[in-house]
Amino acid sequence: MNYVNKNISLPQFNRDFFESEETFSWIGSGSFGGKASGLAFIKQIIDENIKQDEFPYTVVSIPKMVVLRTSIFDSFIERNNLFQFALSEKSDFKIVNEFLKADLPVEILGDLRTLIEKVKVPLAVRSSSMLEDAKYEPFAGIYATKMIPNNQPSIDTRFTKLVEAIKFVYASTFFKHSKDYFEVSSHSINEEKMAVIIQEVVGQKRNLRYYPHFSGVAKSFNYYPSGKSKPEQGVINLALGLGKTIVDGGIVWSYCPAYPKSPPPFGDPKDMLNTTQTTFWTVNMNPVVDYDPTKETEFLSLNNLQDADYDNTLIHIASTYDSRSNKIVMGVGADGPRVINFMPLLHINEFGFNDLVKKLMKVSSDALENPVEIEFAVTIQKETNKLHFGFLQVRPMAVSSEEVEIEESELESDNNLIASNRVMGNGIIENILDVVFVNPDRFDKKYTQKIAQEIDSINKELVREKRPYLLIGFGRWGSSDPWLGIPIDWSQIAGARVIVESTLFGINVELSQGSHFFHNLSSFKVCYFSITFDGKFAIDWDWLNKQTLVNETEFVKHVQLNNPLKIKVDGRKGIGVIRK
Repeated sequence: MNYVNKNISLPQFNRDFFESEETFSWIGSGSFGGKASGLAFIKQIIDENIKQDEFPYTVVSIPKMVVLRTSIFDSFIERNNLFQFALSEKSDFKIVNEFLKADLPVEILGDLRTLIEKVKVPLAVRSSSMLEDAKYEPFAGIYATKMIPNNQPSIDTRFTKLVEAIKFVYASTFFKHSKDYFEVSSHSINEEKMAVIIQEVVGQKRNLRYYPHFSGVAKSFNYYPSGKSKPEQGVINLALGLGKTIVDGGIVWSYCPAYPKSPPPFGDPKDMLNTTQTTFWTVNMNPVVDYDPTKETEFLSLNNLQDADYDNTLIHIASTYDSRSNKIVMGVGADGPRVINFMPLLHINEFGFNDLVKKLMKVSSDALENPVEIEFAVTIQKETNKLHFGFLQVRPMAVSSEEVEIEESELESDNNLIASNRVMGNGIIENILDVVFVNPDRFDKKYTQKIAQEIDSINKELVREKRPYLLIGFGRWGSSDPWLGIPIDWSQIAGARVIVESTLFGINVELSQGSHFFHNLSSFKVCYFSITFDGKFAIDWDWLNKQTLVNETEFVKHVQLNNPLKIKVDGRKGIGVIRK
């Protein structure tokens, strides 16, 4: 379902908007873009289906937002003659600076000035492009979001920061990874138009930090079910603080909403302590911040769990490790290292949070007639003892219905290059003659950023030649943390048709399905295999190393095969094979 071009009836911005009961308003003309259109579409669905008497301890809302429609983007680009410069091979830094020097259309400045005079909380300036949140080939996570604290004493300064953030989001349309993404999509950058959402950030100020208690991504279809869970029961990923941790592929808490109290997949409490979230993102409310309008995280800060403990924000989401008994104890009443496992929220069920998310997933899926992915942020008000659920985004998921049969015996075949019982995707692929893989003998976590650059270079060549390929690497692909895996963005591997993630000793992390990276995988119908270094199935490295070498860098090899691989993935069972 495409709601981008639907006729959406919303009030035009006026100077009294922030004193009114309205949630949405707009400035300009043209499209609202995918993100804003999705929220406008779903607002009525939420209002009709989520009743206060069913969830008495929760308040569900879409944070107040003003949308700068696409005509403003067009005017900004045209009046400042930016288009040719933006399409050039200039660096992202130069493009941002050129956009920052340009002037926004003068006719919207009065409305923006009024907005900044009326709003005293931090603001998220978010992209809402025409192509974002489409079911197939979405531009999820490709463009920028910039958060501003909006706490400077001078209205002039706050106004300037808002204008800079808008220009930054506009500039992100033409960043290198955006252009790379267009190369492998069926779209042209010439047809892209950018709307911008200016939205209140969900959260509260605590000392010099502003953040929600936690953020989350809920998917109504789970590509990696475990234990008793089934794909159609979905998956929820949660993280302390801003949602940047989740969408950047950081460490999150994942669970199936059908079984919120299921024991976590850790053999020993110490394992949980070492492999759960230890840092979180906040809006930096310190009045003294390094000035850098070319940086997306200019006003964000990365904090540790001691900061959250000091802010008293862990009470509903953390447990404590008791070293004497080697046990995880629910809550933060005792002294000891904190573990972000959301046990108080999910086990005590004081607010009915899990039931609420299940209901939201169902009504959103029914409305879009498709499995969905929802982004949200939650603040728990101590004064009212209510959970405030900020609904931030909804988009359709691409789920294949093609039936592929794989017998269990096929997983054991000597003719397999790779087999796995943890596979995302569905279908049969028989046209891959190229394999790009990280050399296991040379891999080292401290070089993952260099590895990402080498893969990017090989990917460009294969995309140019229109040669789909199999990509094999270690750790979590797409993570922003280079110690968890290879910190690559989607555009750098967009030519890969099949991707394999293999763990190694010392880099054995759980997959993160909350990231935009995974949304792009499913939407482009890329199959994703997960292999554990100590598991039942192994990669046939000897065979790979005997194939024709096309290119070898310090850490990466590109080989070509005489005959195409046969790749089968059964999405219903989550299993797959790659045959030589």
